[in-house]
Amino acid sequence: ATEMSNVLLRVVFFLVLVCCKTQNVKPVQGGVRLSAQAPVLPQPQNFTTGLRIAQVCSLFTFRTSQRSRVLLDAFYRYKKLIFSHFSRQKLMSNCVKGLTVRVDNITTDSTYPSLEDDESYVLHIPLSGWVMLRAVTVFGALRGVETFSQLVHFNFTHKLYQVAKAPWDIRDFPRFQHRGLLIDTARHFQPVANIKRILDSMSYAKLNVMHWHIVDTQSFPMEVKLYPNMWEGSFSYWERYTQEDIYDIVEYARLRGIRIIPEFDIPGHAASWCAGYSDLCPSSSCTQPLNPAHNITFEIIEDIVKEVAGKTDAAALFPDGFIHLGGDEVKTSCWETSPAVRKWMRENGIFLFQDVYRHFVEYGHKVSEAVRRTVINWEEAFTNFGTEMNKNTVIQIWIREESIPYVGYVHIFVSVWILVVLILQVVCSGFRCIDSYENHWYLDWRGTSWKTFYNHDPHKLVDNVDLQKLVIGGEVCAWGEHIDGSNLDLTIWPRAAAAAERLWSSRDVNNVTMMKPRLASFRCLLHRRGISSSPLQSGTRKEPSGPGGCDVQ
Repeated sequence: ATEMSNVLLRVVFFLVLVCCKTQNVKPVQGGVRLSAQAPVLPQPQNFTTGLRIAQVCSLFTFRTSQRSRVLLDAFYRYKKLIFSHFSRQKLMSNCVKGLTVRVDNITTDSTYPSLEDDESYVLHIPLSGWVMLRAVTVFGALRGVETFSQLVHFNFTHKLYQVAKAPWDIRDFPRFQHRGLLIDTARHFQPVANIKRILDSMSYAKLNVMHWHIVDTQSFPMEVKLYPNMWEGSFSYWERYTQEDIYDIVEYARLRGIRIIPEFDIPGHAASWCAGYSDLCPSSSCTQPLNPAHNITFEIIEDIVKEVAGKTDAAALFPDGFIHLGGDEVKTSCWETSPAVRKWMRENGIFLFQDVYRHFVEYGHKVSEAVRRTVINWEEAFTNFGTEMNKNTVIQIWIREESIPYVGYVHIFVSVWILVVLILQVVCSGFRCIDSYENHWYLDWRGTSWKTFYNHDPHKLVDNVDLQKLVIGGEVCAWGEHIDGSNLDLTIWPRAAAAAERLWSSRDVNNVTMMKPRLASFRCLLHRRGISSSPLQSGTRKEPSGPGGCDVQ
């Protein structure tokens, strides 16, 4: 058995070398933490601590000399989040008076966050006087304020606020630029208030992308101005998003340094589109993939993309530079049984149904590029069309190992082979990718423990430093088949926080034993801030095992 394992490992290693033979392999340098562990999640990249307790003045204030709506909004939020108890601390000279923020590029205050933003910050917390926070962008400053907020604690005995292990010096930055959470409002509608609460909680874990799977087979809840009947595909008259709702959500996210990327999955997962415009589907009894035989299909795709982008960046419904166009799980049986689709294929010189699928993918890219949007596709687009795709495409990987029948060593070999080939084939082909590996980072898989989320690393099979740059980050996915307002938070937290740390902190911050008390503490922090979070011990969406404090559940 040992000999067989060694053979398989050598074969897999050989495949990796073959795939990356044209790349220069360089060692990856991990981050340096000058103290063992900080009571912060995600763990900062570099920090030093002292041994004393700093007292926080009761008249603690936030200040900046720069005009910034983002900072002022954050000051107001965090004042309430940090100082929720009455403090008896009287005015004294040897306490921490306040937090001073300096941003090098304050013009970012009026801009929408982007993949390229610098989120680094430097934070100094003295024993007394002013806390100093400096960042390149306002979004980096937001991350620093969150870190500071997690270091301030209330002393219930003396009824005052303190910072333990002072003084603190922290130099922090994210490991990955794309740190996302997918929420699905097509399988179950989520009211605006729920989405805003999720955005709040994301900011606490320094997640910076909300992938909004807004429409799918089951419902189309979004208003489209040019095609007002599109949201006839919503579950009900009351379960819809006006464009004003979307503008509100996008700005709410921006003020927290969070990007929103919408997904319109084409050509599959689109049966709800037919509710308002029946010609969008091949027939009334076979409703997806979308119908290529009618011009309205491509007109609506183009016009939705144009509404998303707006005539100018300032007027964009979704200002982000990326748009997700799905492209997964396309089954061609409806096309095969449609005389109209077959006729359209003949007229356009298309002979394979696979090429109809390709036509949709390429059309989506064409209309998106015309309005300055980069397309993200699920992995099936790459596995079907590979290097023929637009090289600017970002591939989101969600491969499943469990679909491979178990046959002992054959199962082990085949599952590792598929994972190696897909991830490395994507990056070796020059495509950027996002890791959403199903067995590790699907939140709707309730049996997946926080430890599994924490043990997954997007660079697990990509040790080449040049290829690693093409892995722009990862997303945890909360698919909504069994998630509504009653269990949304409990499904996401605290497991999403485990992935959030792997996306922010140094690669060598990966010890489950050391993570457990910090994750338990973060779960308590979420509860104090009004965010429901499942117990670590009993599992996702399950009741606590018995009486006890939040940190031992």
